[in-house]
Amino acid sequence: MTTIDDSDLSKETAAPDGNRADRRSAGVVLRSGAVFILLGLMLVGFGVAEPAFINIGNLMSVLQAVSVVAILGAGVTVTLAVVGFDLSIGAVAASSVMAASYAMIVWQLDAFATVPLVLAFGATIGLINAFLIVRLRVPDLLATLAMMFLLSGLQLIPTAGRSISAGLVLPDGSKAVGAYDPVFLLIGRYSFLGTLPVSVVLMALVALVLYVLTERTRIGRLLFATGGNEVATRLAGASTARLKTLAYVISGALASLGGIVIAARVGRGDVSSGGSLLMDAVAAALIGFAVLNLRRPNVLGTLVGAVFVGVLLNGLTMLNAPYYTQDFVKGAVLVGALALTYGLGRNLDR
Repeated sequence: MTTIDDSDLSKETAAPDGNRADRRSAGVVLRSGAVFILLGLMLVGFGVAEPAFINIGNLMSVLQAVSVVAILGAGVTVTLAVVGFDLSIGAVAASSVMAASYAMIVWQLDAFATVPLVLAFGATIGLINAFLIVRLRVPDLLATLAMMFLLSGLQLIPTAGRSISAGLVLPDGSKAVGAYDPVFLLIGRYSFLGTLPVSVVLMALVALVLYVLTERTRIGRLLFATGGNEVATRLAGASTARLKTLAYVISGALASLGGIVIAARVGRGDVSSGGSLLMDAVAAALIGFAVLNLRRPNVLGTLVGAVFVGVLLNGLTMLNAPYYTQDFVKGAVLVGALALTYGLGRNLDR
């Protein structure tokens, strides 16, 4: 008669459990770090293919290039927290570029008057969006879409559709005699110690302040609670109307801050500025859902998402990839990152 050793049985039963535990561990790693894994692979791959890619100057230029997208994406993230959506951020940023240029070149204001004025403009647009959404109960997509079209047309009226630069001839035939304040231009062109651009510092400060606000304060918890269950949040004594208003005001102000950075970088009010900012900012905010497997709006995830897209586009450009293939490659890599986070990572848990 054949005898069965108890130790053999324990090994047979332990093996499947061990394999399942290993798969679960792998799933956790993929879900939490898929974006970081792909970001690391891109850095290594682009660095091997083009050594100049990992030069500190180039990496700083990548951060400088994504700073505006990250700032606008942070505003989108705050509105997503209250289950809203701001389609007007690109138009607000573009209008802010024109407003800053008009203030200095036509009204002859300096940087210390222009910056607060433009930020107040963005906050006011956010307040109008909030009024439409909260008080008039217009769906957020429709309200902000209407604002996007309104601003896209409004920014062209003061100059009859012309870009704003020194010597601008106004519609009444007069000539603007103002110029960009050199102090204002430092926002987009100056680098601390010749290495760290001001715009990157602004991006980091925005991310830090909003991270503390959304993740470490009562207001932040109430913002997410409003998005999770608005009725319960209201019954708990919080004013959901004020919280939504705050979210859209923050979004508008940050969009204006992004416009200020663009204006200071290019040194003119270009009517075509801000064309692609909306989709890039939204992409960064949505990629943030996959960072660390949080699966909710989060500012640090948005920052990582913006850097992810910036590194990819910069690397493709340095490798002389045809411009018409870049969007396809960007989409393919993003699909891969999200598939690892939501699909393969979950399947390994089973």
